Amino acid sequence: MLSKKKIICPENLLKYAKSKGVIKAVIVNAGKAVVMESVKQAVNSNLIQPIFIGEKNEINKCASNLKWDVSKYEIIHEADENSTAPIGAKLASENKVKIIVKGHIHTDVLMKAVLKRDLNLIGKKRLSHVWHMTLDKNDKPFIITDGALNVLPKLETKMHILKNSVDFAKRIGIQRPKVSLLSATEEVLESVPSSLEAHEITKRAKSEGIEADVFGPLAFDNSVSEKAAEIKKIKNAVAGKTDILLVPNVESGNALVKMMIHFMGACAAGVVVGGKVPVVITSRADDAQARLASMAAAVVAL
Repeated sequence: MLSKKKIICPENLLKYAKSKGVIKAVIVNAGKAVVMESVKQAVNSNLIQPIFIGEKNEINKCASNLKWDVSKYEIIHEADENSTAPIGAKLASENKVKIIVKGHIHTDVLMKAVLKRDLNLIGKKRLSHVWHMTLDKNDKPFIITDGALNVLPKLETKMHILKNSVDFAKRIGIQRPKVSLLSATEEVLESVPSSLEAHEITKRAKSEGIEADVFGPLAFDNSVSEKAAEIKKIKNAVAGKTDILLVPNVESGNALVKMMIHFMGACAAGVVVGGKVPVVITSRADDAQARLASMAAAVVAL
């Protein structure tokens, strides 16, 4: 059942990223082969100019194995994994880099450093995570949010998640995104709390003038399949045509993304948005092409 399809970074995402020019990025705890391989690909694609943080000998060793001369790039030696994140966050705070890229480090350690108030990397908006999902290099993107950062977001947080994802979608050419508010049902039921919140967000999106078609609650089949929506007689601008799937909690989003990766061979480009700088958050199990796509998504999010 597991997919053996090769994961490929989508060309359209690279196109939008390349239009931004070469961006300075810090690679936090960089000294692992898959991390260095993806950074090399991003450099060769004219996306980023890296600053490496980590064990210097390991970084140089990985680069040598890739036949990549990194002597012209800054390497900040720090052997302790947990100490690399504060250094990277400080560089972003000082405007020395525009993107933070997670290397071989735990997400919570990195985000703890990013969220330190005195660094001013977060503003009035709530940070959220978007996944840019594609099945091949020319596939139409499907955005899933938030499957990585906000665990059980309340309604106000979901409004921030909605606005962040709409902003990201517009940056990849989706002029009026269609947003489905995922639930287990298309009916508003007291027994299904996510359906109540979806209904409220639908109303607020309209009243606040968000430039997107937002509707919920919708179950997954009605979100992505026009046939399923037609059979169930669900008629609105979003049903069966979803660009952005806003999930009710981190478990549902994370599981959906991982199923698409492992069962379908999807390329998942993940980035934290809503702050002063985009933060690339990848799984330590992600391959180099998915990491490249995540860096491209971060450049697009600027």
